[in-house]
Order: sequence, then structure tokens, then C-alpha cells
Amino acid sequence: MTATTAVPVEPAKQPKVRDRRDKPEKWGSPVTYFIALLLIAVCLAPVVYIVLGGFRTNSQISTNPAAFPSPWVFKNYAAVLSSVTFWGEFANSIIVALLSTIGVVVLGVMVSFVIARYDFKFKGAMYSLFAAGLMFPMVIAITPLYLVIKDLGLVDSLFGLIVPQIAFGLPTTVIILVPFLRAIPNEIEEAASIDGASRLGFFFRMVIPLAVPGVVTVAILSFIGSWNNYVLPLYILNSQANYTLPLGVQAFSSQYSTDTASVLAFTSLAMLPALIFFAIFQKRIVGGLTGAVKG
Repeated sequence: MTATTAVPVEPAKQPKVRDRRDKPEKWGSPVTYFIALLLIAVCLAPVVYIVLGGFRTNSQISTNPAAFPSPWVFKNYAAVLSSVTFWGEFANSIIVALLSTIGVVVLGVMVSFVIARYDFKFKGAMYSLFAAGLMFPMVIAITPLYLVIKDLGLVDSLFGLIVPQIAFGLPTTVIILVPFLRAIPNEIEEAASIDGASRLGFFFRMVIPLAVPGVVTVAILSFIGSWNNYVLPLYILNSQANYTLPLGVQAFSSQYSTDTASVLAFTSLAMLPALIFFAIFQKRIVGGLTGAVKG
């Protein structure tokens, strides 16, 4: 009887799974990139023109408006930066924007938490009321709003700007934050309750940290909106000592209407803080809005 030798069987070779990251990324249509670059150029061209215009003289602007500075002139920016009026208006804008942002965030988070986590009568009506506020711009209500502020004695004061801006900033804040707070699992709240956390404890210890992307988003939008607000300060503020930068640009342009280069320098310095602020936190805005849509 002959012994049979076992032939080793090689294991079947598994097909190599190619990582998706190994695949080369496909470029889109050239037309898409051309349109995107065209839109970027349209958006950036006015900003670049204003900034570069501040480095030119009036004769350069009148001779060749589209040329680069030749030579570069720095006295226009130096004069604006050494102006007490500019820094006073800058400080007023910072105060109004910061206090408005704090008010919008604090009140908006509390209102959104109640709407998202509590069940009560007219809850849907309250949320719909805030949603309707998005379709009610400040320009439409400027006349009755001015009368109310006048009756309250807040005309020509920074506080007369802060209160209305908080009120008109709440609808956007609530619409963005409610999905964030609603998406927090109930199990987390139940676990916190078992651990002895009160409603306020759950709010400060769990809700606020989990809603940071949405809170940062509404804070950035509120700050930029307050910084760029022009119509309300135009109606409320009378004395130049209380002017914010948008009003300061208008007043400077009227006073130095013949000095185009200085007006461009003042305008660029007034808008650069908001542009820099937005450029730094733009990813936060996109992430916060994405989370709101998913919620």
C-alpha cells in the first residue's frame, strides 16, 4: 500500500483592493474652472482696486485709473492711520460689533435650546416667527424702529445701535442653532440627569460644547453684519464722535471728495478688518452651516 503525499494547496489570492486615495483625482471641466475664476476676479477686482488706489496719487488715478502705483505712495495710509478720527470710529465699530455679537449669541443659544429641547404650546409658532424674521430686513422697519429708539432716548448713542442689531440678528441665530441642539441625542441628556446634572448643568456642560461649531458660525455672521451695517447708524447717530466706520467712510468721502487717493485709503482700511476676520474664519462658517443642514 503506497502512501499518498499531500500536495499543499496554496490559499486563493485575494484581489487587491485599491485604496480610493490611490486613484488620481479627476479634474473638472475647464469651463467650470473658467467660470469660477471669472467670478473670483469679479469679486476681488473692486477690493484690489481700492487697496492699490490708496498707494497712488490723484494725478496717477486721473491719468491711468487701471494702472499699478508708480511710484508707490504710502502717505495716504499713513495719514489715515495717524488720524484720531479714524481710530475713534474704529473703536466705536469694535464696541458695537462685540456687544451685538455677545447679545446675539447669548440670547440666541438660550432661545434655541428651549425651542429644540422643550415641548410646549405654540412652540411651532415661535419657531415660525423667528423664521419669518429672515424675510423682514431692517431697511423696511427703519422708520418705526427710529421712532421707538427715539422714544427710548437712545438716539445718537451706541446702545441705540446694539439693541436693534441684537433683535434683527436673532432670527438667523435661531434658525442655525436649533438643528444643532435638536441633534444632540436624548441619551446624553438622560445620562447627565442620572449623574445628577440639572437642566442648567446639562446646558452649560454638554449643550454649549457640542454646539460650538454653530455658535462660532452665528458669532462670525453677527460680527461681520454689525461691522458693515450702514443704514441703522445713518438714522441713529448724529455726532461724529459716535460714528462707526461705515459712517466715517461716508463723512470722509464728503469732506475730501477731491482727494480720491485718500478716500480709497480710508475705505480700504475700514473694510480690511471685516475681510481679514471673514477670511480667517470662513471654514468655521461653512462647517457650521453644514452641520445645521445635516441636523
